[in-house]
Amino acid sequence: DFPCASPALSSQATAGTCEIVTLDQDRSQPWQTVARQSVRCACRKGQMAGTIRARPACVDEGVVRTQQWCEMSPCLKEEACHLLDHQSGWICRQGGGGGVKTTTVRP
Repeated sequence: DFPCASPALSSQATAGTCEIVTLDQDRSQPWQTVARQSVRCACRKGQMAGTIRARPACVDEGVVRTQQWCEMSPCLKEEACHLLDHQSGWICRQGGGGGVKTTTVRP
């Protein structure tokens, strides 16, 4: 899951930076890993917490507001981004039948 709103970082944080606060991974299924993370970002005005190249980052708030997730380049370079139904998240898919990462957004 990906939180859209994040509490502010400490006053020492550099504007435009993010940090992972919690990361919980469930590997109980051999073919799938479910990971949930929470992040804190110190974003500049007009930005919100998002994901760029599979890392937490500050992104234009318009991307979050319109749920056009692929516009923030959330996938790695070798992956293609596809929106989930109802824009509830995105899928990063490797070419040639490789792996698939699905990210759902929880407002």
